[in-house]
Amino acid sequence: MKVIREIASWVVPILVGLAIAFIVEKFVFTMARVDGPSMEPNLINNERLIVWKQAKIKHLSVIVFDAHGEDPTATKPKTDYVKRVIGLPGDTVSSKDGNIYVNGKVVPQNFISMNERTAGTGNWDIKSLSKSWPKNTHATKVPKGEYFVLGDHRSVSNDGRYWGFVPKKKIIGVAKTYFWETNKTKRTNVNRLGY
Repeated sequence: MKVIREIASWVVPILVGLAIAFIVEKFVFTMARVDGPSMEPNLINNERLIVWKQAKIKHLSVIVFDAHGEDPTATKPKTDYVKRVIGLPGDTVSSKDGNIYVNGKVVPQNFISMNERTAGTGNWDIKSLSKSWPKNTHATKVPKGEYFVLGDHRSVSNDGRYWGFVPKKKIIGVAKTYFWETNKTKRTNVNRLGY
């Protein structure tokens, strides 16, 4: 009996700890890593992020989502992308001369340079983009339960312009940087933007 109690005295705390860790990762937060240059200059390749699963998704929030089934080039399940939310459900989105318009109003893009706004961006709206999408062809606005996302480094970002919207069910959460891994401007551009 004494041996069983001794074994239980160290097995039970381990099991409780594992259960708490599982619950936290499943419902509260997880970790992610930036893969590639699409979010430069605010996030760089291999930068680590905290992903808050219950955070409210707002315009300009940086999110992490599973692109498998959305982007045709994401052929493996759990292919996580990090992008910035531009359009919420019901929004119209367009681009002209480096400016992004949501519901006819200019979106402030102080988080990227004029060159990053204009290089490779072009003039477009959801209707013109959606003609070449595999899903939601002929869409004119962001559908209910879905989001329109762009990378900050527009000229190299594989984002919603090329394959469409991100369903809410594919979003893992809102990304935040660690305070010690980046400078104040970058932290503000990732952690504090949103309206």
